[in-house]
Amino acid sequence: MTTIKAAITQAAWTGDKKSMLAKHEGFIEQAAAAGAQVICFQELFYGPYFGNVQDKKYYEYAESVPGPTTERFAELAREHQMVVVLPVYEQEQPGVLYNTAAVIDADGSYLGKYRKHHIPHLPSFWEKFYFRPGNLGYPVFDTAVGKIGVYICYDRHFPEGWRALGLGGAELVFNPSATKPGLSNRLWELEQPAAAAANQYFVAANNRIGTETGEFGDDAVTFYGSSYFVDPRGNVVGDIASTDTDELVVREIDLDLVREVRGDWQFYRDRRPDSYDAIVAP
Repeated sequence: MTTIKAAITQAAWTGDKKSMLAKHEGFIEQAAAAGAQVICFQELFYGPYFGNVQDKKYYEYAESVPGPTTERFAELAREHQMVVVLPVYEQEQPGVLYNTAAVIDADGSYLGKYRKHHIPHLPSFWEKFYFRPGNLGYPVFDTAVGKIGVYICYDRHFPEGWRALGLGGAELVFNPSATKPGLSNRLWELEQPAAAAANQYFVAANNRIGTETGEFGDDAVTFYGSSYFVDPRGNVVGDIASTDTDELVVREIDLDLVREVRGDWQFYRDRRPDSYDAIVAP
């Protein structure tokens, strides 16, 4: 069977890690009740989006991967036989920190992790203060529901990683994000459909909601949700989520469409990697 139900979440910051973990445990329960077989949470799901300030106190949100959060959600994954993608703040060792997503299979086993490659350093996105660039490549995880890739937020502006995931066999790529209004709005509408069509797989893109004023005061930004799924032809699957409400988005997708669309277009046959040297030149 190649038709699966996949879920993504968008949620507002509650004010503390404990309640955010509990909120997302609730999302797992809701997703299971809806028949979802795989779920992905938003970027840095259990904390605030602290990239809009530079403050070392937020290093305290980092933890090992695998570690306490992956172990906690592995139990839920096993209980509900659900693949879980967990975007967390990773500490490899003190001072060596990454923006990471752990992937847990439906039997609760830890499959591995993706570390965000492209790290912005722009107003409201001072991420180089918090993260080293990813160094684990672009892994594709062979899960109980199919071959899954992960690309995190700012990564989506770089087409090379999308293609690497396609070459690795990805059928569904999750792009957990924390995106605010401004320059990003139009790109949010364009980039995931374009990446899905160019690489001929499903993409699921989720964004935070809310204004984290209690955490950051006047430095807080407003996240606009609008989470969605898109198919290998670049069509949005179902409705786009709200801009301001906690939401679980569940969509039925047929992974056979990946094979069908690739057969129609043959982009992978007609690639010319021998002519792409300039793309990877320093």
